[in-house]
Amino acid sequence: MYYGHELQFGTFITPGNNPPETAVSLAQLSEQLGFDLVTFQDHPYQPAFLDTWTLLTWVAASTERVHVSANVLNLPLRPPAVIARAAASLDLLSHGRFDLGLGAGGFWDAIDAMGGRRLTPGQSVDALSEAIDVIRGIWDVEDRSVLRVEGEHYRLDGAKRGPAPAHNIPIWLGAYKPRMLRLTGGKADGWLPSLGYMKPGEFAASSAVIDEAALGAGRDPREIRRLVNIGGSFGDSNGGFLNGPSDQWVDELLPYVVDHGVGTFILASDDPGTMQRFALEVAPALREAVARETAAAAQPTALIRSAAARLRRRDGIDYDSLPSSLAAGAVEPGDAGYSRVKSTYMRGGEPGLVIKAHNVDEVADALAFVRAHPEVALGVRSGGHGISGRSTNDGGIVIDVSPMNAIEVLDESNRLVRIEPGARWKDVAFALTPYGWALSSGDYGGVGVGGLATAGGVGWMVREHGLTIDHLRAVEMVLADGSVVRASGSENSDLFWAVRGAGANFGIVTSFEFEVDEVGDLGFAQLAFDATDTAGFLERWGAAVEAAPRDLTSFMLMGAARAGQAPVAQVMTAVDSDDPDVVLERLQPLAGIAPLLDQSVSMTPYTGIITNSQDGSHSGQGEPTARTGLLEHITPEFAAAAVELIESGATYFFQIRSVGGAVQDVDPDATAYAHRSANFSVVAFGSNRDRLDAAWDELHQHFSGLYISFETDLRPERIEDGYPPRTLSRLRELKLRYDPANVFRDNFNIVQPVASAAE
Repeated sequence: MYYGHELQFGTFITPGNNPPETAVSLAQLSEQLGFDLVTFQDHPYQPAFLDTWTLLTWVAASTERVHVSANVLNLPLRPPAVIARAAASLDLLSHGRFDLGLGAGGFWDAIDAMGGRRLTPGQSVDALSEAIDVIRGIWDVEDRSVLRVEGEHYRLDGAKRGPAPAHNIPIWLGAYKPRMLRLTGGKADGWLPSLGYMKPGEFAASSAVIDEAALGAGRDPREIRRLVNIGGSFGDSNGGFLNGPSDQWVDELLPYVVDHGVGTFILASDDPGTMQRFALEVAPALREAVARETAAAAQPTALIRSAAARLRRRDGIDYDSLPSSLAAGAVEPGDAGYSRVKSTYMRGGEPGLVIKAHNVDEVADALAFVRAHPEVALGVRSGGHGISGRSTNDGGIVIDVSPMNAIEVLDESNRLVRIEPGARWKDVAFALTPYGWALSSGDYGGVGVGGLATAGGVGWMVREHGLTIDHLRAVEMVLADGSVVRASGSENSDLFWAVRGAGANFGIVTSFEFEVDEVGDLGFAQLAFDATDTAGFLERWGAAVEAAPRDLTSFMLMGAARAGQAPVAQVMTAVDSDDPDVVLERLQPLAGIAPLLDQSVSMTPYTGIITNSQDGSHSGQGEPTARTGLLEHITPEFAAAAVELIESGATYFFQIRSVGGAVQDVDPDATAYAHRSANFSVVAFGSNRDRLDAAWDELHQHFSGLYISFETDLRPERIEDGYPPRTLSRLRELKLRYDPANVFRDNFNIVQPVASAAE
């Protein structure tokens, strides 16, 4: 039976230690020759062999593409909980290139001599079954409970789960006898026998036992990849099975694929010439022969998810219709990597499917899949820091463009650069610094380019160089219908207008072209003030910032004072000058607005300011609550209202960012970001939505608009705060043209609300 697995090839190398580099060199040769997998036997009691786990680790570090596995790992001498953590660790370090071959034992005298427990054949199978449960239990980080196993052979009393591996590590079993074959069918992801140990006809009969056991366990037999170790020699004439010319090998291996479902052949040989001839003459010819013989069968697939994984799928998503182009980047709730993609920086999520898009075509394919699910929520994610945007959800689809992170200089003379949406701003800063360039881009280096560069971009040089979107010269984007367009001042100019401030409503930008600035070292000050006179402090700070030259940009942060302590205001200020005297001159007016408690001033490249983040996945929980407003001036009335808010405890994070300056040089009608007259952007985070909303509504009268990147209030009137009437009207007209089905609806949706019957 043909199971539709993508045909793969591996090598089976002796882990000898004479010299130890030989095994590593053969593994590297395997990769160079195009093999998919490198395996080593595991006999810890054999002094002539290197320790297999150590060797696997070394080989993984010495290669880039090929997968590694034991063939097979000796379970009786390796505790399964430790195997699980070691496997996940190696998989993470190798970026998903570890596979787990397991064996029940054998050679019991040697195992006993090494301190292992001697088992009967039946006991060894039972122990392996328990071990599989332990290993998968350790990997299952979605289960927040501690792991308890009360087995006959293995007992865990409250073990912590994790880490989750980088990919769904398959568990392959070396099995020959009926009980092992039934275990393979019931629990394993692959069957890994050596063909030389089997009698004629035994492979087919054993495979049938596996299929029967799989069906009995409610599984699809296709879940179980058939891998076989093979050996032979090349010659000019037929000398028996796999002893002869390359075309004989192809003819003799072909039935094992099309009739018996083998998906992986593993060549047992330490001879470089044999490995090379197999890779160059047998493997490609066998692939072609299989393609011819199976042309009418289902298309090969690299992954058939297990029954357990399919049970975690969410309603409303037709997972089986996902195009093959997206399969490699699709992460479902039952997958190993789900815990790393389900949530964002501040928001917890449980999406039904995360699609990692690596190029424009995959973005278009993902949107086609989304259009086939009009009732399912859609999130679009770049860096995963979006506070206002729904770049995760519950039960919906997320298109994750973080793999699209290239940064390219297009025209050095005109400082024109091309940046993909998944790049993070700290990476952009590092890429531009060697040229003496920078692009003002928020205040946190871990933020993705895509979300910020379609909303605004209030960064550390905003008063000097304007918003991030003010440097945008063109975009490439995929629209709701899947078409790919370029938008600039001369091409699709109306769309280009909308993208700069409301881009999330119109498509997925797959690349941005920016004209960046020449920027040298900056002065950066971190000042802590006694803000006992909070209202007065806010007024004086605001006045000092407005009066300062444009090369100064300042952010202020406060929270409620601790019991018995004076309130403290943190002020962070960047000065776009590499002259220390100029920096001190700019900072002097700020330093005098209140008693200084602490200060730090340094000269630094822009990278020194924007690299304030850590890499890695996000693990946000719950729903963030943030409110924002744009402010013309910090008046006494606003300052008093802000003090009331801060002292109420409704906010734990109250920040004011200076805007103004170069932002105001741009015509309000030039971009969808239209609130150009504001000098300040105010944001507050709270832990109780109702409480913060009520307090913020009291401040609403002071604002002239809001900055959409920090607003989580979903009430429709926030749309009108985000965009003035003329701007909103134009946006809605364009929305009807470019996204009439409202595909992009889960991020500050500008569509006109439907009036209720009562209205």
